[in-house]
Amino acid sequence: MKENDIKNAGKALTITTVLTLFIATFEMVNALRFYKPGMNLLDIASYVQANRWIFAFTFIFANLVLFPSALLLYKANGISLKKEVYERETLGGDILWGVILAIVASLLSLLSLPIYKGCTELAFVEDEKMGVGITILYVIALVFVSGICKEIYFRGFARKFCGQVFGEITALLLFNMLFGLLDWYNFGYSFVLGLVCIFGYQKRKHMIVPMIIHGGVNLISIIYIIVMGSQ
Repeated sequence: MKENDIKNAGKALTITTVLTLFIATFEMVNALRFYKPGMNLLDIASYVQANRWIFAFTFIFANLVLFPSALLLYKANGISLKKEVYERETLGGDILWGVILAIVASLLSLLSLPIYKGCTELAFVEDEKMGVGITILYVIALVFVSGICKEIYFRGFARKFCGQVFGEITALLLFNMLFGLLDWYNFGYSFVLGLVCIFGYQKRKHMIVPMIIHGGVNLISIIYIIVMGSQ
């Protein structure tokens, strides 16, 4: 193991940990602003997206601020990020795998629904429809920025820079725990989503697969919110 490998792993882990702690802490502090006596953790978590504008802008800001560091890490090591994301020869198959696994991951989210039966009457209830502006912002934040950037941080970094230090599977699982911690208010679903992303990434070896899975799941969630809000 080269000293440079350890340095790269440290940089990758630092960038991803900073992103995780910043967003997770912000989400917790933002949700706790609405705390009332009698609330349980599910009730508190329901307020993470109470202000959708702040939630979306925070995701965009945090991911994009750290993105130049990610690009620099790839460039400094002579690694083509484009080729890590996709290659023309396998693009069609990669997209197909991504779409199929996005549907599978969305179906798995149904398993977490019983958890939310523990919410009390103090939980946040959205009483306004998603307007055009916030819908566009959510698509940008969760489908594109989050779907692309977070997969580079949590899957790309793990496999490319930490795999040689920790072992590939160990690194992917370690980063997936951070992935689950970042979205703590999902109570474990993000960890499950991450496992699906890891499977697709390991199967096809291109980041476009987990990017499609991640972004696709978020897009399906946005569509679900819009449909339910119109009823």
